[in-house]
Amino acid sequence: MKTIGFIGTGNMGSALAKAVAAKGKAAFHGEGTSILLANRTPAKAEALAKEVGGSSVSNKDAAAKADYLFLGVKPQMMADMLSEIGPILKEREKAAGAGGAGRFILVTMAAGLTMQRIAEMAGCSCPVIRIMPNTPASIGKGVILLSRNGLVTDDEMQDFLDLLSEAGLLGVMPEHLIDAGSAVSGCGPAFVYMFIEALADGGVACGLPRADAYRYAAQMVAGSAEMVLHGLPGTHPGALKDAVCSPGGTTIQGVRELEEAGFRGAVMDAVIAAYEKTVALR
Repeated sequence: MKTIGFIGTGNMGSALAKAVAAKGKAAFHGEGTSILLANRTPAKAEALAKEVGGSSVSNKDAAAKADYLFLGVKPQMMADMLSEIGPILKEREKAAGAGGAGRFILVTMAAGLTMQRIAEMAGCSCPVIRIMPNTPASIGKGVILLSRNGLVTDDEMQDFLDLLSEAGLLGVMPEHLIDAGSAVSGCGPAFVYMFIEALADGGVACGLPRADAYRYAAQMVAGSAEMVLHGLPGTHPGALKDAVCSPGGTTIQGVRELEEAGFRGAVMDAVIAAYEKTVALR
């Protein structure tokens, strides 16, 4: 059985722990997993442990036992956390180098911090996988962007992809593209929630009950996204938009209003601003 550790059980750590738990006994070719959860607020880790069937532990315990150790703390807290567990990781690295059972893989999800920087903070030359997930991973509809350093083997990476397969779409890419990708898939849910809220507000202004307006808007977004995914790579989203816009009809008038308000430019600017902030975190 493989041990999966999480240091940090905020929104993303919790989402991924739930995805790992959903994989359960089917992970690692039937070997299964045990889940260790550490958080600076122990009660939060304990509550999640009950939900996913894991155990609440300290940071040091997670570092000492995990085969895959997810680092789910904020970028500005990463150095202090890794300095705390660094000596443990160094001992495990030494044991693994001597042919012992100390091998481990660090899994970072900190925006802006490269795999090389994570290894430097940990004070060891260790295998690192960098991921950028989003919150819909908690319901199996997420996007997780992934890259690995040269110390992660092909088999280990494949096992890791299998471990997260319940989370949603997995996109393996060179590390230099992850910041751009996460500005779309990682930050994008917030932008979409704002769009859904705005659609619902418009519906309420036209007389719809609030609960119905939210439900219709959310289902419309979900269905429209499925049509884009089903049409790729051949059908451009613009063609799907054109199919809804009848000549002289109602939809094209709404599209005109969005264009006059700079809708597409504003969305592009939001993605670029998120990317630039991520780069600044380096």
